[in-house]
Amino acid sequence: MTRINTNVPSFVAQNRLNRSNADLQETLTRLSTGLRINSGKDDPAGLIASEALRSEITSITKAISNTNRANQIITTADSALGQVSSLLNDVRGLVVEAANSGALSDDEIAANQLQIDSSLEAINRIAQTTTFQGRKLLDGSLDFVSQSGTNFSNIRSLQIDQANLGATGRVDVAIDIQSAATQAAVNVTGFTPAVAGVSATASLSVGAAVTGVAATGTLNIATAVAATTAGPGSLSIGTDTLTLTQGTAGAAGNRAVNFINSTGATGVAAAVNGTTGAIELTYDQARRVSAEEVQTAINTLTGTTGITASGATADVEATGTVAIGADTLTITANRPGSSGNVAVNFINDVPTGATPVASINGTTGAIEIRYDQSGSVSSTQIQAAINALTGDTGYTASGGGAATTTGAQAGTTLAGGAGQLSTANTLLTGDTLTGGANAIAASSIAVTAAATGAASNVALNFVHVANQVGVSAAVDAQTGVINVSYDRTVATAGTAIATAIDGLAGYNATATGTGTTVAGTLATGTTLAGGITANSVSTISVTSPALGGADNVAINYINSSSATGTTAALNSTTGALEVTYNFANAVTAQSIQDAINTISGFTATGATSGSSTIAGTGASGGLLANGVAVEPEGVQADAVFELAGANGSEVFNVSAGTSLAQLVDQINLVSDATGINATANGTTLELRTSEYGRDSVIDLRVISEGTGGNFGSGSRAVGTDIQATINGRRANSKGNEISLNTATLDLKISLAAGQTQSSTFSITGGGALFQLGADVVSNQQARVGLQSVSAARLGGVAGKLFELGSGESASLTTDSNKAARIVTEAINQVTSLRGRLGAFQATTLESNQVSLSDTVANLQEAESSIRDADFAKEAARLTRAQILVQSGTTVLQQANQNPQSVLSLLR
Repeated sequence: MTRINTNVPSFVAQNRLNRSNADLQETLTRLSTGLRINSGKDDPAGLIASEALRSEITSITKAISNTNRANQIITTADSALGQVSSLLNDVRGLVVEAANSGALSDDEIAANQLQIDSSLEAINRIAQTTTFQGRKLLDGSLDFVSQSGTNFSNIRSLQIDQANLGATGRVDVAIDIQSAATQAAVNVTGFTPAVAGVSATASLSVGAAVTGVAATGTLNIATAVAATTAGPGSLSIGTDTLTLTQGTAGAAGNRAVNFINSTGATGVAAAVNGTTGAIELTYDQARRVSAEEVQTAINTLTGTTGITASGATADVEATGTVAIGADTLTITANRPGSSGNVAVNFINDVPTGATPVASINGTTGAIEIRYDQSGSVSSTQIQAAINALTGDTGYTASGGGAATTTGAQAGTTLAGGAGQLSTANTLLTGDTLTGGANAIAASSIAVTAAATGAASNVALNFVHVANQVGVSAAVDAQTGVINVSYDRTVATAGTAIATAIDGLAGYNATATGTGTTVAGTLATGTTLAGGITANSVSTISVTSPALGGADNVAINYINSSSATGTTAALNSTTGALEVTYNFANAVTAQSIQDAINTISGFTATGATSGSSTIAGTGASGGLLANGVAVEPEGVQADAVFELAGANGSEVFNVSAGTSLAQLVDQINLVSDATGINATANGTTLELRTSEYGRDSVIDLRVISEGTGGNFGSGSRAVGTDIQATINGRRANSKGNEISLNTATLDLKISLAAGQTQSSTFSITGGGALFQLGADVVSNQQARVGLQSVSAARLGGVAGKLFELGSGESASLTTDSNKAARIVTEAINQVTSLRGRLGAFQATTLESNQVSLSDTVANLQEAESSIRDADFAKEAARLTRAQILVQSGTTVLQQANQNPQSVLSLLR
């Protein structure tokens, strides 16, 4: 059928042509961009995968760039460190050259010192000027920052090379020590001291010749004073004034009235201070106190002090009612007050709809209830507001219900009042009463010693013994002092003291008068003219027939409270003759002589009767007063021995008779070459290494020795390293140094010698942070610490590099040995830093760069396979699309010409 209005073949041709044009356009786009996926509609899933891979490629590419940048920074630092290392090597050469002082003139050594000074300046300049894009690398600004913790002072040096601070930005480090590092130690015994044969002799005097004097004295207990009447005085409490009077007579002098705060006290308590006689009123300053309470408390003291208080206004309980609508509230004050009504006022003073509140006017004492008069307020709400007034000046309300009130509320009053009260939170003002404590009658005690004694006086002392009932007296066995013991808080009668003294053997005491000591005060002591009973003199001669050292032998007397007799012995360490007895007992000269005669080699004669406490003395002679043959001094036999340590070895040739001190000097003279130090401890030669740990060794090899020599077959000892853990992991150890090298923490710590205490510290920041992975997470980052290489920081145990400067403690003219040790430590420090940075470059940065480059290549290949266009395939599609477009165009042309054939029917 031929149609004119609807050309179906043309529609079909148009659709096909549009599709062919779309295919042609898509193919041309792919060929022109080289991408198979140019928009999401081309391949949604492929686009997602491609974009994810592109993100990874971009991140890894930046990580490669970061790695290159980090490599450049480390290379820059290493180059500067190389210059520092070269300068340090030059300095070490100058130090070694200057040590040849026998061949170099002073001018040459001074020239070397100038070169060292210049090198130190250059090192400091390198530390300050080595930068990368303006950031200093070697001045210590990239070192880690640590915060001290427990026993941090035990850490002598801390080097943090690398630390991963993670998401918290902090690493806590705990060092637990299982055992301390030790030095190698060898002891050689049997070196006898030099002695010269001397016989020990002495004379001992037991007792002392004195002129007999009777001990007499008088003890006064208190003093009679003129009686005066105390008072009046006054206290102001609120608006009340209390009048205080003391009706009984007392000694001249005013009595203070003090107020003392006691948190939580519910009332007022009064007491008299036993020492000062002051009246002390205790109360809680956080609450108000009424005048009547203070008056009542003071009047409780009437029986003990004769003081009465008056003038307080009587307390009255404030009560009343308030009408709220049909309800009536009953209001009662929480505590009594002085007479005078209390106003209850209603005030419109709160926001609309707010709950009523109540308060007390600080000036008038009125209860003020604030409420919203424009609305309805229930009596229950007003009751709750009043009940919120708690404490000493608060109120209690009851009777509230559902009734309400609106508009202006009329005020009312309560019968009673707030009372005449002190101001809360303020201590009451103290006062003073004219007059004083009751007069004390005088009492005198006469004390006499029946026996005659030494001319020195006898002290009479008073001793306070808490809670002692009664009085006791005793004579000190060593000093002869009479000690009277009593409880100073109790008034003690002079007659009681006299009775106690009278009970002492050899003393008589009588009291006159009725006086007593003042409670709270020690009685005044005195002195009795006269002294202890005199002893007859006894002289003991002490000799030792054996020869001893030239030093004297001390003869000491030792008190032993458990001794029942007298004993004597020689102290094995000091050689002193020690006589032990009980100071509390009389000791006869005969008992001392008998005790000394029990010691082998000693003879004591000449003792006569008499006894006394004995002062120590000395005997002429020495330590060998015991009959033993005198041995040769120091080394006992000729010997040749080799002493080898960590630094080297030395051969010693010593002769019999060489003193221990001389031998110590010989060994210490070459301690820098052997690493071994010697000390003398009594008769023992102690050898110790200067270093700690397994590398410290003492090897004493005996080459030849005569019979009975000290060194025997020799000895060998090795030190031990410290054993410790860092954050629970076993640490590498060497001497007193421990280290840990993990993926997250790399540090080295030097601890104090012999340290066993655990220590803690925290790494809180610092270091150079390098982002080496595609993700910004801690395990794809590296944080490296770069310590300062200035002259003030380089060095170690021996000292710091700056000490090599002119005028310093390790300059060439001061101590070249110390200078050499410091430079060696500085060289090792710089070399270690360079090695660590080199290892970081080689094992971390370069390997990371290679790994990331391979990863990028693989990801790019994967992304290309998804997103890139296949040119051969797309070229074929282009040809096909072009042909279809041409064909479609031709067909459309023919389809559009078909209706023209209808015209032939009309011709």
